[in-house]
Formats: sequence, C-alpha cells, structure tokens
Amino acid sequence: MKPRNLSILLATGLALTATACGGSDSGNNAGNTSGNSSAPSAAAAAPVSITVGCQPPKTNPAQRSEWDEDVATFMKSNPSITIVSKDGFPCHDVKTYDAKLAGGQMEDVFYGYVGDVQTAIKAGQAADITQYVNQVATLKDIDPSVMAAFTVDGKIYGLPRTTYKVGLVYNRKLFTQAGLDPNSPPKTWAEIREAAKKITALGPGYVGYGEYSAGNTGGWHFTQELYGRGGAVVSDDGKTATFNSAEGKAVLQNLKDMRWTDNSMGTKQLYQWDDLMRLMGAGKMGMILGAPDVMTELHDNRQAKYEDFGLAAFPEGTATLGGGDGYMFNVKDTPEQIKAGIAWLSWYNLTPGQGQFNYERQKAKGRAVGLPDNNPWGASPTGQKLLDLRNQYATLPLDNFKSYAEGSGSIPLKLEPPNTQEIYKILDTPMSAVLTRQDANVDELLATAEKKVNDLLARSQ
Repeated sequence: MKPRNLSILLATGLALTATACGGSDSGNNAGNTSGNSSAPSAAAAAPVSITVGCQPPKTNPAQRSEWDEDVATFMKSNPSITIVSKDGFPCHDVKTYDAKLAGGQMEDVFYGYVGDVQTAIKAGQAADITQYVNQVATLKDIDPSVMAAFTVDGKIYGLPRTTYKVGLVYNRKLFTQAGLDPNSPPKTWAEIREAAKKITALGPGYVGYGEYSAGNTGGWHFTQELYGRGGAVVSDDGKTATFNSAEGKAVLQNLKDMRWTDNSMGTKQLYQWDDLMRLMGAGKMGMILGAPDVMTELHDNRQAKYEDFGLAAFPEGTATLGGGDGYMFNVKDTPEQIKAGIAWLSWYNLTPGQGQFNYERQKAKGRAVGLPDNNPWGASPTGQKLLDLRNQYATLPLDNFKSYAEGSGSIPLKLEPPNTQEIYKILDTPMSAVLTRQDANVDELLATAEKKVNDLLARSQ
C-alpha cells in the first residue's frame, strides 16, 4: 500500500478517501463498453445509476475538470448510465477506511489500495465481478502480477487504476554540486551510501538520504528494501512472518550504519510522507526511495521543478515492491450496476489515449507528460501503445528517468503482504529504533516484531 498518498500517492500521487455512500437504485441493464479509443456506445437499456468514488477534489481543479469532462462524454455515449461522482480528500484514510467497509458505507464503485482487497473481501463488502470483466477489451494484456492484486482464490474483485514500482528518486542538482554524475545514479546500496555522504558534506541542513519510520510508512519501506534484497515479509501461504532473516537484518543494519556511522541521514527522524516531500521539495535532501508519483507531488505541491530530479531503478533489485490502487464493487450492487461500473472503468482507467491516459489533452492543458509510471499492461502490445503515446506527447526530459525506465522493467514486481497496514505499523518500530537509538539491537527488534506479526496472522486466519 502506499500510505502516501499516501500515499502515494494520487492521479499518480493522489490519495483520496472516498465519501461514504451506500448502493444506489438500479435499473435492469447497463450499457456495455469494449474499451475502444472512442467512448463506447450503449444499446437501448433500462436506466442504471452508480456512485463512483475518488473524484479528484476541488483543490486539484485540473484533474477534477478532466474527470467531469470524461464523465459527461461517457454518459453521452451511454445514455442509460448515470454516474454520480463522489470526491473526498484523501480517497483513502487508514483511520476510517475499515470502519466504512464494516458499515457498508462505500460507493457502488469504490476506491482502494491493492492491499485493501483482502480487507474488503473479509469484511463481506466486495462483490465478485469475475463473470463481467471480459467487458474490458484490454484485460488480456494487463500484467498478471497487477491483476493478482485484485484476484483471490481465482475470483476477481476489482480493476486497477494506477500501478507502480518503487525506484530511487534523487536530486540532480545536488548530485552535480556534490561532484556526482546525475546521469549515472547509484545502482547499489554501497553507491547510495557513498553518494549520501558526499551530499551531506555540502554543509549544514543537507541530508544525503532520507527514510520513513512512522505512520506505517517505515514498515512500508522496510518491506521494499527487504524485497530488494530477496527477502519476504510473510510466507507464501500468508501464515508466518519471514522477515526475521539475513535479508531483514541487512536492511536495518544498513540504515543504522548510514544514520550513526556515516551521519548521512540527518539528526531528525520519525519522518512520514509529508516530511520527506517537504525536504526533497526544498532541495535539501539528496535521495529517497519512491515511485514516479513522488516527482508529481514535488512539482504540484512543493513548487519543485521536474528537471531538477531523476529517477533510477531500485538498487540491487532482486524484486521491487509494486502496488497501486483501483476500484472494487459494493457487495450490494446489482449485476446491472456492476456492468455499468466496469464500462466506466474500462473507458476511463484502462484504455490508452483516453480518460486518465489522454496525454494529448494533458499536454494541451500544460500538464506534465512523460513520467515512466502507471503502465498496467507492461511490455504487451497495449503497454507499448501507451508508451508510444506518452513519448509522443512528452513535455518532460525523458533522459532524467532513463535509468528507471530501462532498469525497472527487468526487476520483478512483488505485491504488498496481507494485513498490509497492521504489519506496516508493527514494522515501524524496528525502523524507527535503528534511526533514533544508536544502541538499538537489530536481532531483538526483529524477534519482537516477528512475534507480533505471527500473532496478527494467526488472528486473521
């Protein structure tokens, strides 16, 4: 889960929590869509109305106007379908999400992180949409690892909106000032350590490398760094914690060494999403782990320039944490509402050249185009079509992201563990300990966290 946006983080970068809303009145049939390049045309059908969550908020007028424009276009071509948009900021709030699920208060088509799928199913609030998903013309090209996040026991419960792989975000200007080559970013943790020391040496207030350690974000990045070293948070069957391992110890020891031996991470810790975004946006922090949406956040909300930042593939990537968000369907939905919702998601979220992927419109409106993010189709024909369109309308310096674009494709994507937020909360403790206590004992911290996660997993079976 990206807690940013948290997390993460987001039309990429937009994490919005859905306004609570129950199922709406239904009709008897819904218009169908094939996900073609133009708005789908519906045959004569009885009216059906659906509420859809995660409309961009008024504080993001560009994305909100595009959403509203697309809703109007879609409904004109599908006159039997009425979409009632529901906004909220953020679309996902870890403090209220589970309670809304348990209370059956989600929209007919509701937003969630990929880590929320299991939670929604266990709460009895997500509908099985397996028999309807062939409405999505591009479904066959979606990366299986992306659809796996919405599939449980062979049944499909949702469709993706955004996907991501974590990489290394770095400040190109600081690299140049520190005598580092911004066109040759670090590829190993040893190189990151050396670069971080040189950036810190620029003077007071400069931090070479920043890391999360609070608000569930520490556990999130522990997971990423563990995956990168070949480890896993839980066993394949989801019943046992597996992070108390050589790989897990290496993650914590490396951070402890950077913090206390290298002094390259600054004295202030317990950072969350906003803290690192503020420091990166101010040009005082050299590197953080992050997906492409981080640069959107830095530009849109921190007044930073895209050209000042680069994006590299995850260092020593045995695997990289991948995730994102998407939409599920309220268990109260009728078949007609499900079909109508899939028609909208297919058109808006899953067709290159339109909806969220209308790069021509984005460029015409002065929005940034070119970040190597959100390609649920990977290297498939549909994925290549998306990349070709993105490159055609690019407004950003593509060379700044070359390392990520070339390197991330060969790094396997690995999804977040089950019980995502609860596990991340537990793993915050060892992350914060090694960054705030010089005498922190890595072995003891992992052993204690292991017991807590095993107890959690046992309760959730």
